[in-house]
Amino acid sequence: MRKILMAASEAGPYAKTGGLADVLGSLPVALQKEGTDTRVIMPKYGTIASELKEKMVHLCYFYVNIGWRSQYCGIEMAEEGGITYYFIDNEYYFNREGYYGYQDDGERFAFFCRSVLDALPHIDFVPDILHCHDWQTGMIPPLLEAQYRSLPLYREIATVFTIHNLRYQGIYGVSDMKDWFGLGDEYFTSDKLEFYGGASFLKGGLTYSQILTTVSETYSEEVKYPFFGEQLDGLLKAREKDLYGILNGIDYDEYNPKNDPYLYYNFTKSNLNGKSANKKALQQELNLMVDESLPMIGFISRLVDQKGLDLIACVLDEILAEQVQLVFLGAGSENYENMLRDAMYRYPGKVSATIRFDNALAHKIYASSDFFLMPSLFEPCGLGQLISLRYGTLPIVRETGGLKDTILSYNEETGEGNGFSFTNYNAHDMLFTIKRALKLYSKKTLRAKLRKSAMSCDYSWRSSAKKYIKLYEKLIIRNKSERAEFSYEERSNPAVISLIPAIE
Repeated sequence: MRKILMAASEAGPYAKTGGLADVLGSLPVALQKEGTDTRVIMPKYGTIASELKEKMVHLCYFYVNIGWRSQYCGIEMAEEGGITYYFIDNEYYFNREGYYGYQDDGERFAFFCRSVLDALPHIDFVPDILHCHDWQTGMIPPLLEAQYRSLPLYREIATVFTIHNLRYQGIYGVSDMKDWFGLGDEYFTSDKLEFYGGASFLKGGLTYSQILTTVSETYSEEVKYPFFGEQLDGLLKAREKDLYGILNGIDYDEYNPKNDPYLYYNFTKSNLNGKSANKKALQQELNLMVDESLPMIGFISRLVDQKGLDLIACVLDEILAEQVQLVFLGAGSENYENMLRDAMYRYPGKVSATIRFDNALAHKIYASSDFFLMPSLFEPCGLGQLISLRYGTLPIVRETGGLKDTILSYNEETGEGNGFSFTNYNAHDMLFTIKRALKLYSKKTLRAKLRKSAMSCDYSWRSSAKKYIKLYEKLIIRNKSERAEFSYEERSNPAVISLIPAIE
């Protein structure tokens, strides 16, 4: 049985700010079902729910060197959904409100990276694959190669690094990175960790991991070009033979309209009556005009420029000139939060804006809306469109990243499609596409057909898990071949032969 250890800064149900936690909560389960022993290691945050903390068992403690500092590191363990989770416990670094945004984030996650490697002798689990996710784990592969690879325990561990969002890179000063990791000048060159005068956690993962993945096929191509590459496009282009795109999935048990406990009414593909009933109930809850025939567009996201909020701002009044309701859920940049509050004030009964994240309300919006808007500037994968399909809510998306890979725009000639899309990052292209969707909404038979087409899509984790396993096997075979070749070269070296004891 292949052993896989996933390292990440967050994982559901313990800590969540976005899609990364969803992936780490669902992908290990799917991999486990395919016959692997997959486990997760993450920080033990102070904000983890008390009922989850109560299930944790203390395994051991040791001390981790971060520069001149020797810091306590406890290892706790828990099982959830059949998956073993390990937690790096240090109250100074992780017993805080929230997960990110602190001045010492670099040092906090330097400690985490070092602790993951130092933990392996203590947890009785040496993985075949060490799979790291996003910048907070980016320095694990460089440390492994620079300081641990020669040790027998670490010699055969293969590394995979997944980019969930290239924009967030963990860039810090070279002197700080040298201090935290004990690495010399030779590691801070342009072909290694150096990044425009600083040094980057993310670049470390991209440079030193054996295999790189992104969370959709289209995004794996996009990142090789300057617009999407965030100044790392040259590196990713150079490593394109080791770069793969594997689409994220969603948990089809959590997002199931048939038995979702958050919904007012449950429904199925064969009986969609509950969808309309959900919309009326949500309209009442959010103080919107109660009218089943009025199309509702949902939007659930961080309120940041990446998510296309500037396009919405440009044509918001023109959208609301239509017979439509807009329901927003999310938090982020103050200017976008204020824009949505203002719209709710100016369009009572037509706009609802809930400026926070609310999981129960999110489920209700996915199930109740007729359309789901994702006009992203870029979108590595996107989960919102996959969830909305599950509930028969038709996505309206821009063709980028995972949105392009998963949403086929409705074609009047062939009748094919599971949503609506536009190509250019342009507010009026988005507006035209919204108007097109609203026009088709009035055709009741077509509306039912498109909803059933959406609910027939399968974006569960099973297919993606199989692709990951195929990639893992390919890497393990490659490693064995390289080790065999290296062993032969070692034994052919006179300097090494002299050190091999003769057989008596």
